[in-house]
Amino acid sequence: MRCSKSVLKTLRVKNPKLVVLEHCSNVGDLKIIHAHMLRTHLFFDLFVASRLIAICIDSTTNLLHYAIRVASQIQNPNLFICNALIRGCSTSENPENSFHYYIKALRFGLLPDNITHPFLVKACSQIESAPMGMQAHGQAIKHGFEHDFYLQNSLVHMYATVGDINASRNVFHRMCRFDVVSWTCMIAGYHRCGDVESARELFDRMPERNLVTWSTMISGYARNNCFDRAVKLFEALQAEGVVANETVMVGVISSCAHLGALAMGEKAHQYVVRNNLSLNLILGTAVVDMYARCGNVEKAVNVFEQLQEKDVLCWTALIAGLAMHGYAEKALWYFSEMVKTRVVPRDITFTAVLSACSHAGMVERGLEIFESMKRDHGVEPRLEHYGCMVDLLGRAGKLGEAEKFVLEMPVKPNAPIWRALLGACRIHKNVQIGERVGKILLDMQPEYSGHYVLLSNIYARADKWKDVTVTRQMMKDKGVRKTPGYSLIEIDGKIHEFTIGDKTHPEIEKIERMWEDVILQKIKVAGYVANTAETLFDIDEEEKEGALHRHSEKLAIAYGIINIRAPTPIRIVKNLRVCEDCHTATKLISKVFKVELIVRDRNRFHHFKEGTCSCMDYW
Repeated sequence: MRCSKSVLKTLRVKNPKLVVLEHCSNVGDLKIIHAHMLRTHLFFDLFVASRLIAICIDSTTNLLHYAIRVASQIQNPNLFICNALIRGCSTSENPENSFHYYIKALRFGLLPDNITHPFLVKACSQIESAPMGMQAHGQAIKHGFEHDFYLQNSLVHMYATVGDINASRNVFHRMCRFDVVSWTCMIAGYHRCGDVESARELFDRMPERNLVTWSTMISGYARNNCFDRAVKLFEALQAEGVVANETVMVGVISSCAHLGALAMGEKAHQYVVRNNLSLNLILGTAVVDMYARCGNVEKAVNVFEQLQEKDVLCWTALIAGLAMHGYAEKALWYFSEMVKTRVVPRDITFTAVLSACSHAGMVERGLEIFESMKRDHGVEPRLEHYGCMVDLLGRAGKLGEAEKFVLEMPVKPNAPIWRALLGACRIHKNVQIGERVGKILLDMQPEYSGHYVLLSNIYARADKWKDVTVTRQMMKDKGVRKTPGYSLIEIDGKIHEFTIGDKTHPEIEKIERMWEDVILQKIKVAGYVANTAETLFDIDEEEKEGALHRHSEKLAIAYGIINIRAPTPIRIVKNLRVCEDCHTATKLISKVFKVELIVRDRNRFHHFKEGTCSCMDYW
């Protein structure tokens, strides 16, 4: 590459020391300046050589490798050069090389200063090594920098990153002064170890906050499944007049997706547009995922189509969303389009595609895609993909083939794979295979309640009540408790949560009257009969029916009918699989009350309308 005219002029006219370096505009210029320094012996001036190395490291074109080659030509480097190399390596692909140049500095007889140690500690954060972090901390104490403010901030961050929250807290409490970085590092550390309460306590104590602090809190809440708190904190951010950035909005919109809070998600999306934030790859993917997971797949498709740039995660988010809603043909079409645009599918992409085939009963297409993974795309099938195939065969009633597939897998099947087969046995009332699979699961995970519940349901459907009793008793004897179900519904931008038999809601009496006196009576006229086969066996029929009517989604539906008017759909998010009785009741409710209900359970979406459901193969 030829040197720019401005640099040539500077080299000819002026006595080049730092001036020529200041005129450097690209890699070619830098190399020519380096060559000129060697030719004129300026390179052997340590001050000038130091500046050349610093510019290499600070360059946006990642010239660390060139800086290392330049430094290798210097026989007696100074501390500035060693510090520059330690700093450059600390953020590189091989941060452990920072220790190499630290040791080299010591061998040259150079004493580290207050610049050296923070970057050495930063390297330990990058590689997430507690032992190396402790060594770096020890070196700082040895050289008298234990109380250096910037080093202490680095140590708080490093110990939090490697998972030693106690060491991080000890350093933080010994600090004589704090800035926003100090508080934010400690808050991030608490979130990293799941202590959201301590993180919030520090956040509330902070004398001042910046956008990074808000982002750390909101993202931390989202990572720790405190989605409602993340959304509420975003509302507090707006109340204080702080303008969020793209990073904050990813946490907010992802939280809305998990809550199934469409109205909140739409407001967050409008905030992004109103404040001219960039709908980049990460944020754009989060918006697509939010609309899909909140039940508005049409908007998910619209946002996806409008994105200027799409990567494999963005395509996968849309494909997974379509699969969850039962739109298998559309999911496969977008998968085909993705491959045509030469975006290379990843393992999670195939999980989404195979899931689509499973819910639609597309056995041959699913087998074809599974075979093509390694053959055409170089993706080695993982346990999740084998699980999808077992689910695909099982849902289609091919239980023998599914069991054979599991037994002949090249990798050892895990509990979710066996559980998929057990779930298929429940759907198709196959006691023989169900007993074999149930025994395997109870041996693998004796503490997991879902296995006992599925197995007892299989027995109940086959009228094998003695076996139901034995299974339930086994569950009690081992102290295994069923995971409590809950349902969420968004009303006027607020999330309401219901659990079975819940009495804490301020309008619970009104809700129960709506269910008992209005909804239940009307659907009974339409043919509803409570299905008590899968409820507890050790209570009488009347109690069983009462337990069914207190299921969380029924309370949520009743509250939705009170507050939401057609044609607006009632959207509900449930943490467990929808039970057969609730599924039947919801279909009748959609018909009798002429309302659309969209329910997202642990596995997929159920669209209830005019007495039908999108998941015709569900049972």
